[in-house]
Amino acid sequence: MRDPREALRLHRWDVTPAAARALQQEWRGRVVRRGALPAARIRRVAGADVAFLPAERGGVAIAGVVLFSYPQWLELESAAAFRPLTFPYVPGLLSFREIPAILAALAGLHEAPDVILCDGQGYAHPRRFGLASHLGVLLEVPSIGCAKSRLIGEHAEPGAGRGCWTPLIDEGERIGAAVRTRAGSRPMYISVGHRVSLERAIQLALEACDPAGRSRIPRPTQRADRYVAEIKRRGAAASGAKERE
Repeated sequence: MRDPREALRLHRWDVTPAAARALQQEWRGRVVRRGALPAARIRRVAGADVAFLPAERGGVAIAGVVLFSYPQWLELESAAAFRPLTFPYVPGLLSFREIPAILAALAGLHEAPDVILCDGQGYAHPRRFGLASHLGVLLEVPSIGCAKSRLIGEHAEPGAGRGCWTPLIDEGERIGAAVRTRAGSRPMYISVGHRVSLERAIQLALEACDPAGRSRIPRPTQRADRYVAEIKRRGAAASGAKERE
């Protein structure tokens, strides 16, 4: 994996939305949508997520990365980072708002992940370059988009059983899959980030989910979500206490 601090310098982040879209169009050609990613080459899997402090509290992104062992799925370590927000909220351009903080959090890990699961889209994106693809290309590491909701595309309803899935189609192209990660639950939207095939991405996402079926969300991204939410709560509580003094 490329050093996250080096990855941050591969392109500018202080760009306009129009320039950001142009960069997505240019860089999507770097996405590799194949890769068997054999189990023997995976030792550590990371989940990444981002929360935000509101503008009145400074407009800060809080990124959290949680590292798990594979295939045991034991939590190994976690790291967080705070970064001032320098890019506005624009649908389809969330990677420009979130990735600088995620890269800073990844730099805080003692061991590098072999795969990163992102709470967001990969190839299932209007310009085929969502956050998981952007992060994977920057770091040259396999990555997978594990989104809780659909951004674009259409799909048939997958079967009710765990592991059932149907292709997510946009303009005649298969861009991802609607995957039933828990029996009877709403599907997760899985897409290639970088250097992994869609079939392998689906398989890994299913492996990452709780086998007891307690949640439809893969454990790495679920844990990262809870991690940043707790940091945000502590930060808000500390700020509120300070304001009352």
